[in-house]
Amino acid sequence: MVFSSLEFIFIFLPVFMILYATVRKEYKNLILFAGSVVFYSFGVKKPVYILLFLLTVMLNFIVGQFIEHSRHTKKLWLTFGILFNFWWLIFFKYWTFGTENINHWFGQSFTVKDIILPIGISFYTFQNVSYIIDVYRGKAQAEKNLINYGAYITMFPQLIAGPIVTYGHVAKELRSRTHTPQKIEDGLKTFTIGLGYKVLIANQIGGLWNDVSMIGFESISSRLAWLGIFAYSFQLYFDFCGYSLMAIGLGKIMGFDIPKNFDHPYTSLTMTEFWRRWHMTLGTWFKDYIYIPLGGNRRGNGRMIFNTLVVWLFTGLWHGASWNFVLWGLVLFLIIMSEKFWTGKVLNRIKPLGHAYMILIIPLTWLIFAVTDFHELGIYFKRLLPFLPQKTYAVMDGDFIQHWNRYWKYFVAAIVFSTRIPELIYKKIKNSIFTVIVLLAVFWAAVYCMYMGMDDPFMYFRF
Repeated sequence: MVFSSLEFIFIFLPVFMILYATVRKEYKNLILFAGSVVFYSFGVKKPVYILLFLLTVMLNFIVGQFIEHSRHTKKLWLTFGILFNFWWLIFFKYWTFGTENINHWFGQSFTVKDIILPIGISFYTFQNVSYIIDVYRGKAQAEKNLINYGAYITMFPQLIAGPIVTYGHVAKELRSRTHTPQKIEDGLKTFTIGLGYKVLIANQIGGLWNDVSMIGFESISSRLAWLGIFAYSFQLYFDFCGYSLMAIGLGKIMGFDIPKNFDHPYTSLTMTEFWRRWHMTLGTWFKDYIYIPLGGNRRGNGRMIFNTLVVWLFTGLWHGASWNFVLWGLVLFLIIMSEKFWTGKVLNRIKPLGHAYMILIIPLTWLIFAVTDFHELGIYFKRLLPFLPQKTYAVMDGDFIQHWNRYWKYFVAAIVFSTRIPELIYKKIKNSIFTVIVLLAVFWAAVYCMYMGMDDPFMYFRF
């Protein structure tokens, strides 16, 4: 079940909210826990994954207790908890990838099984690990109530695609939170904006990338190749940003302050700035739980470079068990290091140059992210750069014009809503009747598109 579905909007959410609103305050976390498990069960391929999910909740809750109350075995319990959590992530997400590479590089013939990835495992693994580490560090007290901890981990707004919420961020709200008409109204508006981003922009402009993939990279013109990768870049942003806004909106309705995950990254001047604004909760997680523990930038430039490389290789692998993600992380590391030592000051000082640089570099890096097959990736890069030697392929005359005429209006919307202008306008007219009318129109337009089957799963579900 996804947020941008008729089943969620007209069945699950109303039933859940009625139950959540009518029970006494002390039972709201129980309803949230139970409702989130029900929500999760609609997305899993195997029922046993639900038991595994509940097992991780139970075990991390217990580990947190032992870490807090043990004098001499804190580190042992922490190590056990980290290994337990990452073992399941490694098994489900990387076992097949590792086996295939061992067979290839060492001439082995180990059996390769097609293991189905439990939905949301990357996200709830990171939340469980951050919890036990924070308890170990003394930054958070261990949760004494299993229902409260279960509500934190399973909270359906952010369960399967983030934002990654640390326990300390919501600890007080788990025990006591306020529910006001203003919060509910703000939550509904934020949810609707996110729904519009997902259904009316991401899904529609994503059709161009689907068209390009179906035609075949070898059979598109250079101009269509550029248009296609720009379409993918906008689709990925509005898909994930839309989901995050819907999660934040649902959190507000239930009294939770879920952290912001995007801050208009496409208006950045450098890739360094971009990754401070994109998937901000993931970046914060890697900084707090990998980069800083490794020493951060406190031990000289050499160690800082190494620590940054580790973070970006982990970031690449976190997104997928494929070599293109490793390459993607490595390329981003090289770009960010070049900005730190050479180009960053110039790009930040000369803003038109910075924006032009980002207009070029963003789609090129997303291309490495999008295409897992290196042969296909090479073909696409050659299509983007027609002066490179290329084989002769049949390209349909006027393919760029045909697709531009079909998709130009979605590009206009994507460009406008990538900037801060709509947000600034929204803040000024947020409480006006005009805003209510516009958001109602957005909501019903999205519902119509979903009813007509013009919807796709969220792209980040596969991570």
